Amino acid sequence: MGIPAHGGDIYDYKRPLLDFSANLNPLGMPEPVARAARAAVGDAAHYPDPECRALREAIGAMDGVSPAWILCGNGAADVIFRLVLARRPGRAMVLAPTFSEYEQALRAAGCPVEHWLLRASRGFVLEEDILEAIRPGLDMLFLCSPNNPTGLCADDTLLRRILARCGKTGTRLVVDECFLPLTDGAGLGGALGDNPHLFLLRAFTKSFAIPGLRLGYGLSSDGALLSACRDSGQAWSVSCVAQAAGIAACGCAAWPERARALLRVERPRLQAGLRSLGLEVWPGEANYLLFRAENITDLKALLVERGILIRSCANYRGLGPDFYRTAVRLPEENDRLLEALGEVLPWQKQL
Repeated sequence: MGIPAHGGDIYDYKRPLLDFSANLNPLGMPEPVARAARAAVGDAAHYPDPECRALREAIGAMDGVSPAWILCGNGAADVIFRLVLARRPGRAMVLAPTFSEYEQALRAAGCPVEHWLLRASRGFVLEEDILEAIRPGLDMLFLCSPNNPTGLCADDTLLRRILARCGKTGTRLVVDECFLPLTDGAGLGGALGDNPHLFLLRAFTKSFAIPGLRLGYGLSSDGALLSACRDSGQAWSVSCVAQAAGIAACGCAAWPERARALLRVERPRLQAGLRSLGLEVWPGEANYLLFRAENITDLKALLVERGILIRSCANYRGLGPDFYRTAVRLPEENDRLLEALGEVLPWQKQL
């Protein structure tokens, strides 16, 4: 079995697994969202609204933006591909390590991809030297804040400088904020009106734990770009069930906030527990942690034997086969992960 491109691939296993490989709100799906999705199944006899009108109104009210600035899609990945196909950049840059879908979409559109390496020795922090790499001729720059898999938010002041620099060089800045509601970060939503070259990626997947419903969206004040994005994919990309769930989620604005309160306690506790087991852990700001089990390349398989699934990061550019990512879940689940790690790590078994 190869390394899956993403977390959450539970289907290749014959036994139930406690899934730490998918980074979702540890509180799960809000009941009003589940209820709305179930009720909307009855509408499946009709085509969904291709314009997602009611959903965009709800998102606009939640995010404080004009519904005209919103593009809904079949998950954020759908929006990424639509954007790249609509823009067809000649040159683009992505971070390394980061979410693989940016590069996949760019390469599918025939775009050469440059990589900006985040170094473990510098804590995988995005630093201001990236400004020197943003030059005329760079058509598109993808950033992820908090970054996946490092879990670190970009410094707000640096983000603003990057945004200004991209405006001068004619670079489309795409910032993935899909995990941002599970952090204490503010984001760039307030900068959209004055920066038509800014495109934000957001999703319900992480904050409301609905990855199976596939619902993401993009934000931009560039109306012509959004129109081109809509034309670059199929007309009915968001099902009636997903639209209903999204509208209900917009009415549960406190749900990510409740998760943040839990994560403020559980993330440092899990981080300390991992370090106490002799693992190298990077201090993330979201609902997941990147860690290294030096020279242990089969940790994922060892934990599967104990009913736990983590994310191998071996296929992230810039990481190695002994890097792993784990979600931060509920306290008792995090305890189970730490217990299982203590049983399989070779240096722990010798104690």
